[in-house]
Amino acid sequence: MFFDVHLHAVHFSDPRQAAITNFATAEDLLGRFGELGIDRGVLLPIVHHECLSFIQTNEGVLDIANRFPGRFVPFCNFDPRMHGNRSTTDFTPLLDHYRGLGCRGVGELCCALWWDDPRVLNLLSHVEKAGLPLLFHLGLEQGTYGLIDDPGLPRLEANLARFPRLQFIGHSMAFWSAISGDVTPETWMGYPSGPVAAGGRLPAMLRQYANLWCDISAGSGYNALARDPDFGYAFLEEFHGRVLYGTDICSAAQEVKQSQFLLDGLHGGRLSQGAFDRIARLNAEELLGV
Repeated sequence: MFFDVHLHAVHFSDPRQAAITNFATAEDLLGRFGELGIDRGVLLPIVHHECLSFIQTNEGVLDIANRFPGRFVPFCNFDPRMHGNRSTTDFTPLLDHYRGLGCRGVGELCCALWWDDPRVLNLLSHVEKAGLPLLFHLGLEQGTYGLIDDPGLPRLEANLARFPRLQFIGHSMAFWSAISGDVTPETWMGYPSGPVAAGGRLPAMLRQYANLWCDISAGSGYNALARDPDFGYAFLEEFHGRVLYGTDICSAAQEVKQSQFLLDGLHGGRLSQGAFDRIARLNAEELLGV
């Protein structure tokens, strides 16, 4: 029923790796698939040192996808500082290589660099040229990982205009808190509660930029929709053509509420069948060409 655009899994063939992470294995994910109604999903490599105490290569994700044909869609991932930490690095050969191996997108881009850092702009230009979508994590200047912006997301917006053919898939607390017009610098990296106020930058940008997509995974995506269900379901209905189901499962026992929220909306008459189908799987299938 669902196509999950945001998953993480690692091999635990080396017990030294198991000692530093509780990330799920591919077998763990497949077990959760049955519980949550997920048919298949995107595996995202972890290549940024800001995120975790280990690195997961593109080859590691490809290995998992190849072990379970038809269940996982691999993405490739790159750090803008690769190959000499320059703003002139040519990422096209790498993108072509991994696309040829079956990668259908790039991400999760989590480097702690400003959106308008020349190295970031360089990578984005090559991803746009390759015709692959980009899934990103949006963060703060200090104490987090993810591409850095200011409240109101002006730097992300500038790149939406700068790279109109690049499909941006947004994720994280800072991204989703912009659903509400009353978010403040003190709350935009958390999980704001209560009714959503009019004037949020996220709805405004979705209306203006056709290359912006929303990944509803993790607590951030779920909280943005469930904190004010009336607004949440209306948001999903309005933007159903650019919203993507995701969970961001990292550990095997992680709580996931997105599936039930969408099903409740459908069965309760608050989400149309057409919108449900687009969000649950059709958008992802068409965006990724799978």
